[in-house]
Amino acid sequence: MDFVIFIAAMAALIYGADFIIKESERIALHYNISHFVIGATLVAFGTSLPEMAASMMASGQGKSDMAVANVIGSVTFNITLVLAVVFMLAKKMNPKRNLFAMDSAWILFPVMMFLLMGYDGEIGRFDGLLFLLMMGAYILFLFTGDKEELVGEIDDELGKERFDWLKTAGFLAIGFVLTIGGANFVVESGGNIARMFGVSEWIIGLFLISLGTSLPELVVSISAIKKGNADLSIGNIIGSNVANFSMVLGGASILAPLSINPSSQFDIYIMIASSLALLLILANKLYNKAAAIFLFMILALFIQNTINTL
Repeated sequence: MDFVIFIAAMAALIYGADFIIKESERIALHYNISHFVIGATLVAFGTSLPEMAASMMASGQGKSDMAVANVIGSVTFNITLVLAVVFMLAKKMNPKRNLFAMDSAWILFPVMMFLLMGYDGEIGRFDGLLFLLMMGAYILFLFTGDKEELVGEIDDELGKERFDWLKTAGFLAIGFVLTIGGANFVVESGGNIARMFGVSEWIIGLFLISLGTSLPELVVSISAIKKGNADLSIGNIIGSNVANFSMVLGGASILAPLSINPSSQFDIYIMIASSLALLLILANKLYNKAAAIFLFMILALFIQNTINTL
């Protein structure tokens, strides 16, 4: 029964987050807020809303392992699964933006901050505040970046629809209920599944929850490929990973200090390896199937280690 609850709660969490972002975007378009401002703010944290809800709920319930593992797993899946699928399916990728020159720092900074803050085995409230400051710095960076890229991510069709405050408020309310309720049941049923099979909450957060909360990025990326906009997926993943560290981990650690599981070293190494692999891909512009295979190899090691620890 817990598996059914977990899957239903994960679906509610993801759909709820989608409602919130879509209706927020609809309000912004109604009030003629510029497409760039919408992209630089909503896009910056929108796809990480499921991770944020799940990790903050886990933190509030004293389940540090689940909260931290969700972030590490999500960052790993975003690179080794989502981007690997993008590189494998996209016919041709030739981004106009120099991704290595412009965005490589935002791959390294969050990982370095995490390693430094977690050296003592805990991400405290002060660390959480620093992570949130990093998110502020990233938003400032977006405002000085390529505006056309962010504008291209806005759904113009929402602006053409007739605006109805009652309808929008209703969908927002539904979104918040689904997101908060879904996150609560995801964490609760995830804990029950862990106890049922005798595995740690770290594994549940690292694999089940993080994989589920990475699905929005995967769906968005596949949709972008079909529309011929696969190039945007790389920037989206980088932004999503920044938000995972800064907002998700930062927000969760402000609620309650998070301890880092001593047995999680390999998972952290895999996350670091994934980030370095992405840097190498950007530096050499390897947006092709060879890069996809390399990322899938890292994913296979990640999955194998997770299975071995069950």
